[in-house]
Amino acid sequence: MKLGVMNPVLRAMDFETALKYLNSLGVHSIEIGAGGYPGDFHLDPQKLLESSESVDNYKALLKKYDMEISGISCHGNPLHPQKDIAARFDREFRGAILAAEALGVDTVIGFSGCPGDCDSSMYPNWVVCPWPNDNLTILKWQWEEKVIPYWIEMAAFAKAHGIKKIAFEMHPAFVVYNPETLLKLRDAVGDIIGANLDPSHLYWQGIDPCAAIKALKGAIYHFHAKDTLIDRRNTEVNGVLDTKSYDRIDERSWVFRTVGYGHNKLEWNRIISTLRTVGYDGVISIEHEDALMSQKEGLEKAIAFLKDVLITEDAGQAYWI
Repeated sequence: MKLGVMNPVLRAMDFETALKYLNSLGVHSIEIGAGGYPGDFHLDPQKLLESSESVDNYKALLKKYDMEISGISCHGNPLHPQKDIAARFDREFRGAILAAEALGVDTVIGFSGCPGDCDSSMYPNWVVCPWPNDNLTILKWQWEEKVIPYWIEMAAFAKAHGIKKIAFEMHPAFVVYNPETLLKLRDAVGDIIGANLDPSHLYWQGIDPCAAIKALKGAIYHFHAKDTLIDRRNTEVNGVLDTKSYDRIDERSWVFRTVGYGHNKLEWNRIISTLRTVGYDGVISIEHEDALMSQKEGLEKAIAFLKDVLITEDAGQAYWI
């Protein structure tokens, strides 16, 4: 396994400064946003693809700081019911694919998206329960008319440009938010679809990340290291569905935390060991969204914590057998 960082936490730095900083911390892998919610401040596909020289210069900078790209990220909602919004996310995701192709990266990371409830909708409609029965009608229409056709087409485009893995972050408010919905889309589209497994979005849904990892054996294509703290008192009063702003920390049922501040080292040892058990030996990419810590402190604490948790060597033959 290798330790990596998702680049939005470094957005205040230019790309070379960010690479130099990560290298100084002993990090040699980076997940780079190329549009959508992560932004394109370190990788603008349009500028990258202007010439072969631009691509060569970008690769040279990565080599200079002994850095590899674990994946190109472009989280968005290409299924948004407002056509102009959907078109922008679609265009940016395709751009991320072309950038990945140019840089020799075979993994792109994003969200599955979420449509509305009909062709004239203005906003996405995330269905979370089967009753009233209208919900099941909406869900059937979304998957059959929007979700599956779109991702079949996008998967074909990705394959044509050398992409082997489309890794979806299982995120509430999108149609893929847990292992069951991830596998549903994978079954419909093919094994190019897999998971960018982020425990932080699983914890507050009541999902055990290790159980999810086992259920997704063979379909985990990337991993985000981010934690969540469940506020037991607030949850006991209001449950886990919480629409309050993330900065209202004391009032929320749960908040995102730097790894180790939501769950202890034993829990993260368990997660890393389960990943290794199911055959995942890829990058553990830190995503920092902890409102109680600065970008620098949160990131550096996560790096120090995970260096002690990651399994980095091949176990080899069990000598005691």
